[in-house]
Amino acid sequence: MMLTNLLKDKTIILASQSPRRQELLKGIIDNFKIEVRSVNEVYPDGLSNEEVAMNISTVKASAFDNDLKDNEILITSDTVVCLEAQIFGKPKGRREAIEMIIALSGNTHEVITGVTLKTKKKEVSFFDKTEVTFYKLKTEEVEFYVDNFKPFDKAGAYGIQEWIGYVGIKQMKGDYYNVMGLPLHRLYRELNTFILEEEN
Repeated sequence: MMLTNLLKDKTIILASQSPRRQELLKGIIDNFKIEVRSVNEVYPDGLSNEEVAMNISTVKASAFDNDLKDNEILITSDTVVCLEAQIFGKPKGRREAIEMIIALSGNTHEVITGVTLKTKKKEVSFFDKTEVTFYKLKTEEVEFYVDNFKPFDKAGAYGIQEWIGYVGIKQMKGDYYNVMGLPLHRLYRELNTFILEEEN
Protein backbone atom coordinates (compact mmCIF):
# COMPACT_ATOMS: atom_id res chain seq x y z
CA MET A 1 0.00 0.00 0.00
CA MET A 2 1.22 3.51 -0.80
CA LEU A 3 2.53 5.57 2.13
CA THR A 4 0.03 8.31 1.29
CA ASN A 5 -2.84 5.89 1.93
CA LEU A 6 -1.31 4.58 5.13
CA LEU A 7 -1.04 8.13 6.49
CA LYS A 8 -4.68 9.13 5.80
CA ASP A 9 -5.72 8.95 9.45
CA LYS A 10 -2.32 9.72 10.91
CA THR A 11 -0.69 12.95 12.04
CA ILE A 12 3.04 13.18 11.44
CA ILE A 13 5.11 15.31 13.81
CA LEU A 14 8.62 16.30 12.72
CA ALA A 15 10.72 17.33 15.71
CA SER A 16 13.22 19.47 13.83
CA GLN A 17 13.88 23.16 13.32
CA SER A 18 16.06 22.40 10.30
CA PRO A 19 14.60 23.99 7.15
CA ARG A 20 16.42 21.33 5.13
CA ARG A 21 14.76 18.44 6.97
CA GLN A 22 11.38 20.14 6.69
CA GLU A 23 11.80 20.62 2.94
CA LEU A 24 13.00 17.06 2.44
CA LEU A 25 10.08 15.54 4.34
CA LYS A 26 7.67 17.49 2.13
CA GLY A 27 9.03 15.40 -0.73
CA ILE A 28 7.39 12.23 0.61
CA ILE A 29 4.70 13.47 3.04
CA ASP A 30 2.15 16.12 2.13
CA ASN A 31 1.12 17.29 5.60
CA PHE A 32 2.94 17.27 8.90
CA LYS A 33 3.34 19.34 12.03
CA ILE A 34 6.58 20.73 13.39
CA GLU A 35 7.14 20.57 17.12
CA VAL A 36 10.55 20.93 18.72
CA ARG A 37 11.41 20.32 22.35
CA SER A 38 14.68 21.23 23.97
CA VAL A 39 16.93 18.32 24.94
CA ASN A 40 20.51 17.95 26.10
CA GLU A 41 22.31 16.45 23.09
CA VAL A 42 24.95 14.51 24.98
CA TYR A 43 25.74 10.83 24.65
CA PRO A 44 27.56 8.20 26.73
CA ASP A 45 31.21 7.39 26.12
CA GLY A 46 32.11 4.25 24.20
CA LEU A 47 29.40 4.42 21.54
CA SER A 48 30.11 3.75 17.88
CA ASN A 49 29.52 6.59 15.43
CA GLU A 50 26.26 4.97 14.35
CA GLU A 51 25.14 4.56 17.96
CA VAL A 52 25.85 8.23 18.68
CA ALA A 53 23.50 9.39 15.92
CA MET A 54 20.76 6.99 17.00
CA ASN A 55 21.26 7.77 20.69
CA ILE A 56 20.72 11.51 20.20
CA SER A 57 17.72 10.82 17.96
CA THR A 58 16.24 8.63 20.70
CA VAL A 59 16.87 11.33 23.33
CA LYS A 60 14.98 13.81 21.15
CA ALA A 61 12.08 11.35 20.90
CA SER A 62 12.04 10.76 24.68
CA ALA A 63 11.07 14.42 25.15
CA PHE A 64 7.62 13.41 23.82
CA ASP A 65 7.09 10.46 26.20
CA ASN A 66 3.45 10.14 27.29
CA ASP A 67 2.41 13.12 25.13
CA LEU A 68 1.61 11.47 21.80
CA LYS A 69 -1.99 10.83 20.78
CA ASP A 70 -3.22 7.55 19.29
CA ASN A 71 -2.98 8.74 15.68
CA GLU A 72 0.33 10.62 15.94
CA ILE A 73 3.69 9.46 14.58
CA LEU A 74 6.78 11.34 15.71
CA ILE A 75 9.94 11.61 13.59
CA THR A 76 13.19 12.69 15.24
CA SER A 77 16.68 12.60 13.77
CA ASP A 78 20.28 13.58 14.32
CA THR A 79 23.13 13.84 11.82
CA VAL A 80 26.82 13.49 12.64
CA VAL A 81 29.86 13.86 10.40
CA CYS A 82 32.62 11.39 11.21
CA LEU A 83 36.25 11.43 10.13
CA GLU A 84 37.37 8.02 11.38
CA ALA A 85 36.84 8.15 15.18
CA GLN A 86 36.40 11.92 15.28
CA ILE A 87 32.81 13.19 15.36
CA PHE A 88 32.02 16.66 14.05
CA GLY A 89 28.84 18.31 15.26
CA LYS A 90 27.80 21.88 14.56
CA PRO A 91 30.69 24.36 14.71
CA LYS A 92 30.65 26.93 17.50
CA GLY A 93 31.89 29.72 15.25
CA ARG A 94 33.91 30.77 12.19
CA ARG A 95 37.26 29.41 13.35
CA GLU A 96 35.92 25.97 14.25
CA ALA A 97 33.95 25.79 10.98
CA ILE A 98 37.09 26.48 8.97
CA GLU A 99 39.07 23.92 10.99
CA MET A 100 36.41 21.26 10.41
CA ILE A 101 36.31 21.72 6.64
CA ILE A 102 40.11 21.82 6.38
CA ALA A 103 40.20 18.50 8.27
CA LEU A 104 37.66 17.02 5.81
CA SER A 105 39.50 18.45 2.79
CA GLY A 106 41.18 15.77 0.68
CA ASN A 107 39.70 12.99 2.83
CA THR A 108 36.74 10.63 2.88
CA HIS A 109 34.32 10.94 5.78
CA GLU A 110 31.00 9.41 6.79
CA VAL A 111 27.73 11.24 7.29
CA ILE A 112 25.45 9.25 9.61
CA THR A 113 21.85 10.15 10.36
CA GLY A 114 19.98 8.41 13.14
CA VAL A 115 16.18 8.45 12.88
CA THR A 116 13.55 7.49 15.45
CA LEU A 117 9.90 6.76 14.67
CA LYS A 118 7.66 6.86 17.73
CA THR A 119 3.97 6.43 18.52
CA LYS A 120 2.11 6.13 21.79
CA LYS A 121 2.83 2.38 21.86
CA LYS A 122 5.89 1.77 19.70
CA GLU A 123 9.38 3.12 18.95
CA VAL A 124 11.91 2.15 16.28
CA SER A 125 15.34 3.65 15.54
CA PHE A 126 17.62 3.17 12.55
CA PHE A 127 20.50 4.90 10.81
CA ASP A 128 21.75 5.51 7.31
CA LYS A 129 25.32 6.21 6.25
CA THR A 130 26.84 8.03 3.28
CA GLU A 131 30.52 8.23 2.38
CA VAL A 132 31.66 11.63 1.08
CA THR A 133 35.07 12.43 -0.40
CA PHE A 134 36.26 16.03 -0.69
CA TYR A 135 38.78 17.36 -3.17
CA LYS A 136 41.75 19.06 -1.54
CA LEU A 137 40.48 22.58 -0.91
CA LYS A 138 42.49 25.78 -0.69
CA THR A 139 42.26 27.73 2.56
CA GLU A 140 40.79 30.73 0.72
CA GLU A 141 38.07 28.49 -0.73
CA VAL A 142 37.16 27.26 2.72
CA GLU A 143 37.15 30.80 4.14
CA PHE A 144 35.02 32.05 1.21
CA TYR A 145 32.43 29.35 1.88
CA VAL A 146 32.29 29.88 5.64
CA ASP A 147 32.12 33.67 5.36
CA ASN A 148 29.43 33.68 2.68
CA PHE A 149 27.27 30.71 3.69
CA LYS A 150 27.81 30.70 7.48
CA PRO A 151 27.28 26.93 7.95
CA PHE A 152 27.10 27.12 11.73
CA ASP A 153 23.85 25.14 11.94
CA LYS A 154 25.25 22.18 10.01
CA ALA A 155 27.11 19.13 11.28
CA GLY A 156 30.61 19.14 9.86
CA ALA A 157 30.22 22.83 8.94
CA TYR A 158 29.02 22.25 5.41
CA GLY A 159 25.89 21.81 3.33
CA ILE A 160 26.27 19.55 0.31
CA GLN A 161 23.49 21.47 -1.46
CA GLU A 162 25.50 24.72 -1.25
CA TRP A 163 28.53 26.15 -3.10
CA ILE A 164 31.00 23.85 -1.39
CA GLY A 165 29.02 20.84 -2.60
CA TYR A 166 29.15 22.11 -6.18
CA VAL A 167 32.93 22.60 -6.21
CA GLY A 168 34.33 20.49 -3.38
CA ILE A 169 32.73 17.04 -3.52
CA LYS A 170 34.79 14.53 -5.47
CA GLN A 171 32.76 11.41 -4.80
CA MET A 172 29.77 10.23 -2.83
CA LYS A 173 28.54 6.74 -1.99
CA GLY A 174 25.05 6.48 -0.52
CA ASP A 175 21.96 8.63 -0.11
CA TYR A 176 22.50 12.28 -1.06
CA TYR A 177 19.54 13.36 1.08
CA ASN A 178 21.11 11.69 4.09
CA VAL A 179 23.98 14.17 3.82
CA MET A 180 21.40 16.98 3.86
CA GLY A 181 19.99 15.58 7.10
CA LEU A 182 17.23 13.06 6.35
CA PRO A 183 17.71 9.69 4.59
CA LEU A 184 14.52 9.83 2.51
CA HIS A 185 14.97 6.50 0.71
CA ARG A 186 15.30 4.58 3.98
CA LEU A 187 12.73 6.71 5.83
CA TYR A 188 10.04 6.08 3.20
CA ARG A 189 10.44 2.32 3.51
CA GLU A 190 10.80 2.31 7.30
CA LEU A 191 7.60 4.35 7.68
CA ASN A 192 5.67 1.91 5.50
CA THR A 193 6.87 -1.05 7.58
CA PHE A 194 6.37 0.79 10.88
CA ILE A 195 2.73 1.63 10.18
CA LEU A 196 1.82 -1.76 8.72
CA GLU A 197 3.38 -3.63 11.66
CA GLU A 198 1.62 -1.44 14.21
CA GLU A 199 -1.75 -1.95 12.57
CA ASN A 200 -1.43 -5.75 12.30
